[in-house]
Amino acid sequence: MIHSVETTTGVSGMATMTTGDGQLVSYVDHGGDGPAVVLLHSFLMDVTMWAPQVAAFGQQYRLIAIDERGHGATPANAPFDYWDVARDALAVLDHLGLDRAAVIGTSQGGFVALRMALLAPERVTALAVLGTSGEAEDEQIAAAYDQLTEVWIAQGPETVVDATAKICLGDYDASEWTPKWSAVEPERLRLIANALTRRDGVLDRVGEITAPVLVLHGTADLAYPVAKAEALVAALPKAELVLVEDGAHFLSLTHAADVNPHLERFLSANL
Repeated sequence: MIHSVETTTGVSGMATMTTGDGQLVSYVDHGGDGPAVVLLHSFLMDVTMWAPQVAAFGQQYRLIAIDERGHGATPANAPFDYWDVARDALAVLDHLGLDRAAVIGTSQGGFVALRMALLAPERVTALAVLGTSGEAEDEQIAAAYDQLTEVWIAQGPETVVDATAKICLGDYDASEWTPKWSAVEPERLRLIANALTRRDGVLDRVGEITAPVLVLHGTADLAYPVAKAEALVAALPKAELVLVEDGAHFLSLTHAADVNPHLERFLSANL
């Protein structure tokens, strides 16, 4: 059940809706004349990270970028997981009257995209995931991220934000993003970090996904090695792996010129 609330638009084009369980979700419906494509951003990011894709193929498709729970203008008031975020995204489709859509997700957005396809396989027409994994977080890495989060909160973001930017963006100019990251409230940071580090693995279930899947992965990804992408492709029934040379973790933003032709080709062939 979906409850509509006041929809607001402004310079950013943001709109809001509320799911049946009371979760407010913000999104941008970029319009376009073609089939619907949901865009799901990375950890700490928001809908604006998709600007290169909107510019590249926003006229051919109806691009719907969603601020995931705890990010951008979408609040998080209690613990949640990526299954909850996947349900939020499906609720946005309901709200817009869309039965089916393709889904593109980078990193965290890929975690959510895979779960959307598992929750509602009949609604996901095609799936593209970038810099992502089907596995739970490695225990040692999760512990390191937990420690980073607590240092961030206790000592201030300036102590770790540059290291975070290096992991996520590589050599890409992070100056647009680090002020946004530094402004995240401590409790929100804990909630979104816990969702990341405590996520369950779905590698044993992705064989249920029947939609075609494009897996893009950067060879310079500092968060997940290429082996994570290879494992995901091996577990999917209909998947293609494309490696982006020197691509960073958030490669849909950092290496958009390399990524966009593959995304356009994949969407054109499958929608």
